[in-house]
Amino acid sequence: MIWVLVGVVVVLLVVIGLLLVRERRSRQLKQDFGPEYRRAVAEHGDQRAAEKELSDRRRRVEKFEIRPLDPASRERYTARWSATQRHFVDEPAAAVGEAHALVQEVMRDRGYPVEEDFERRAADISVEHPNVVENYRAAHEISSQARDGGASTEQLRQSLVHFRALFDDLLSRGDEQQTSDRQARDRPDRPSPPERPGRATVSDQMTRRG
Repeated sequence: MIWVLVGVVVVLLVVIGLLLVRERRSRQLKQDFGPEYRRAVAEHGDQRAAEKELSDRRRRVEKFEIRPLDPASRERYTARWSATQRHFVDEPAAAVGEAHALVQEVMRDRGYPVEEDFERRAADISVEHPNVVENYRAAHEISSQARDGGASTEQLRQSLVHFRALFDDLLSRGDEQQTSDRQARDRPDRPSPPERPGRATVSDQMTRRG
């Protein structure tokens, strides 16, 4: 009889351990992916399926050789973005196309594969840039409409602002920070990181940086 009780206790401990591991994994994914976590759950309609997809994204991106831009490249890209914004005044649709191409060029320079379809590119970006990937999706959708002549000037302006959000994140976030983040994620039982300061809105960024 006592061995039966011992067996039951062991099984219960294993189950509790598995539940704690799963809860910690869920909490970490929520923290790391933020709004993208909620989007994935809404799309799948199932928390476990969403978490599997997000974990798969992370494992895929960890195989990339993501690298920071050198200062000269950052200056060059910043100058090209300024030229694109000036071009928007005369040819909004063409400028949005330039912005789209420029973002992809920066992604390639950072080490992201850009030959994949858009959804795959967005999924890859969401791992290290979860707070701006939705900007990327919105910008891409308007850019696609613009190619068919179906976007208003205001929509094109919004597209440029959205592209700028991802552009800024790609230029400012190097692989040293990403490596630190990954190492922190891999450490068990670490204290929770402090809350990140609030980001300026993309409209504010565009106004400040002109």
